[in-house]
Amino acid sequence: QGQEKLSCNPKKENGTHVVLCELGNPMKAGARITVDMELSVSGLEDMGDAITFHLQLRSKNSPSPSHASVTVTVPVEAEAEMELRGNSLPATMVLPTSWHGVQGSRRLEDHGIRVEHVYELHNKGPGTVSGVTLSLAVPHLLGEHVLLYLLELGTQGGMNCSQHPALNPAQV
Repeated sequence: QGQEKLSCNPKKENGTHVVLCELGNPMKAGARITVDMELSVSGLEDMGDAITFHLQLRSKNSPSPSHASVTVTVPVEAEAEMELRGNSLPATMVLPTSWHGVQGSRRLEDHGIRVEHVYELHNKGPGTVSGVTLSLAVPHLLGEHVLLYLLELGTQGGMNCSQHPALNPAQV
């Protein structure tokens, strides 16, 4: 007929977290009720892809010893928004058309102007993330000519990095 808020109390029973809700007393014989519950559960990062709730209806009436129970499995989906930021230092670069690198030199300035590309991967939340893979494809050749000479690759913040085999081929 109408809607009422339930009085629910969390407690521990035999090492299990239990929430007890009083539905009302007394109830008329044959009464039907519908209960909508909203649960807020934290710390689900390591729970896998689902969480299971065991729901049981208990009656305090002595002639009704049955305790009907049902198991409800709810899928867990982590939500996190990732953002990739990048910039180049210097931001723009113009090389003269007559510029040529010095073959065989081990000096960096004989191979071109240093440009540093920095990429930052940010988790904007709300969940935590792990096992993220970021793949960057950098064009280092233009036909048979070197477009970008890839000198080094580094990471910060506990990341692992696999390097391209063409990294610093002349060992400058």
